Amino acid sequence: MKKVRIHRPGAFLRIPLIDGTFGYGRALTRVFDAFYDYRTESPDSDLDRIASKPILFKIAVRHLEPGSWEVIGRRKLEEPLTQPIVQFRQDVGDFRRCEIFDTTDNSRSAEPQECVGLERLAVWEQHAVEERLLDTFMGRPNDSVERLKVRLQ
Repeated sequence: MKKVRIHRPGAFLRIPLIDGTFGYGRALTRVFDAFYDYRTESPDSDLDRIASKPILFKIAVRHLEPGSWEVIGRRKLEEPLTQPIVQFRQDVGDFRRCEIFDTTDNSRSAEPQECVGLERLAVWEQHAVEERLLDTFMGRPNDSVERLKVRLQ
């Protein structure tokens, strides 16, 4: 069984993408990472520049490939990155049954339409995050994101 790597909250991650460019992320908790709207042709280690970029998404990631995402520094998380992460789950048998919840254990029943734009409860593998980042940067749909969207009918 592979060992799961846990990054300390606030760690900046440099993520090599399959096209030779780099994406960047930040460990938020033991489970969740945030990913910046920032891509470079060569490795960047300027934490101020990286932290100034907008966040694309926050998701749970299983880190099974130690060292493939390089930790390039660590800082205390800025206040917006400490906010609860809101997600949804949807019943597979009855798609009309949804729940919205956050990382501080708040939850409520919801209509499927209320879940549009939220991340579905899922744990992403590193390679799928890399694909999602590159697809986002290239302006193309990502198969995993499309499959995980809330079902409305």
